[in-house]
Amino acid sequence: MLDSTIARVNELLWSTPMVVLVLAAGVWFTVRMVVPQVRRLPDMVRYLVGGDDSTQGLSSFQSFAMALGGRVGVGNIAGVATAIHFGGPGALFWMWVTAFVGAAVAIAESSLAQVYKEEVGGEYRGGPAFYIEKGLGWRWLAVLYAVAAVFALTITGPSIQSYNIAVSVESAFSVPPWVTGVVVTALFSLVVFGGMHRIGRVVGLVVPIMAAAYILLGIALLVLNADAVPEMFGLIFRSAFGSDAAFGGILGAAIMWGVKRAIYSSEVGTGSGAQAAAAAEVSHPVKQGLAQGFSAYVDTLLICTVTGLMILVTGSYNVEGPDGQMVAENVPGLVQGPESTQAAIDASFPGLGSAFIAVAMFFFAFTTLLSFAFYADTNIAYLLRSSRRERLVVNVAWVLLAGSIFLGSLRSATFAWNLADVGLGLYTWINLVALVLLSRQATAVVRDYDRQRSAGLDPVFDPEDVGITNAPVWKEIAARRSAEESASRSQTPGR
Repeated sequence: MLDSTIARVNELLWSTPMVVLVLAAGVWFTVRMVVPQVRRLPDMVRYLVGGDDSTQGLSSFQSFAMALGGRVGVGNIAGVATAIHFGGPGALFWMWVTAFVGAAVAIAESSLAQVYKEEVGGEYRGGPAFYIEKGLGWRWLAVLYAVAAVFALTITGPSIQSYNIAVSVESAFSVPPWVTGVVVTALFSLVVFGGMHRIGRVVGLVVPIMAAAYILLGIALLVLNADAVPEMFGLIFRSAFGSDAAFGGILGAAIMWGVKRAIYSSEVGTGSGAQAAAAAEVSHPVKQGLAQGFSAYVDTLLICTVTGLMILVTGSYNVEGPDGQMVAENVPGLVQGPESTQAAIDASFPGLGSAFIAVAMFFFAFTTLLSFAFYADTNIAYLLRSSRRERLVVNVAWVLLAGSIFLGSLRSATFAWNLADVGLGLYTWINLVALVLLSRQATAVVRDYDRQRSAGLDPVFDPEDVGITNAPVWKEIAARRSAEESASRSQTPGR
């Protein structure tokens, strides 16, 4: 009964209106901001390594890594395989489309998170709840987002991460799921109870190393199967537009699953990455917005693509139609999820697939869980606003999250995915509607950045230049910057 109810709610949240809204919002911001995900690509890369952290905030790279840690998770491995299983090879193309237009959404939401951030408990906090209240003046909707996010991040979201870690470790090393659950829960607790900066340092170290190793393995596999690559890309494009004989009948499923899994993986439009963006110490909101836009590229156009190409080029997939009948069955009995990626690697590197995917799944999902802890903290900080009970409630939320990690390792695949999709869908709907209503402010901030860059300046933000009067943190930042410049001039020889 519970499984069927969760599945029904999931279908409603992720029906055609959600797909249309995500793609329409992406096109809207791409046009209004004049394709910043292409125009400002060099700036995206430059801002990843620029800037320092502070007592209030993280460095730009730490914030980027935390957002990427939240984005790079089981969706990049198991999620892509699931999209192909239910949507066919064409689902990968629609993941690319979502990532491209979604990068503009990531720039908009992360820039807004920076504009309206606050200093709570001596640390920067921001995200959809903050910009909904300050930008729209709708506290009720902001509270609804924060409550939905805390629920999803502590109860529903962790399940799919820990489940897929447990499945891949059991497949590779025959470790019982409950043992994996205990170990992951213990490691998670060790890191998160060290606070924001410890989380930032861990994901900043782990994510780049694991992502690079995964991408290099994928490239090596494609080189070994170079003869099959042209036909594979042909299959992807034929399937994406319904012209392939085998997959033409599931075009709608290809679009639906491609968009849904791209959103789950990259988190564009959900507001999650915006919460990491708000924690960064930068001189202009768009600097971190661009960095977060690039993280959507890294997540989907690199890591998800590597997974999809490995699966497709080796034929390590089955496709199930909406009626439950198999449209294609290349590997009878193969279950959608990490097993597909493991089989793809084993096809070219016998014996390596299970172990490598188990390790990759652990690190990808583990950093996602750490990001969940930070995002839950951010939304609780919004709800309680430096109340004496804030840290107690955050610690309780982290304990619930840890419990969800353990219990999630024991759940079924279908239930885990449906539960995760329900939580994600709830707060994604709220955030996307708010972003569309705040598009004027987001566009004005991007244009202010463009104006300063065109003048050869290193952009510095003054909210009054774009007609925003309720961003007091930026006045404090300007005052600190002025004091630092004065101190620097007074220490310069000859003055």
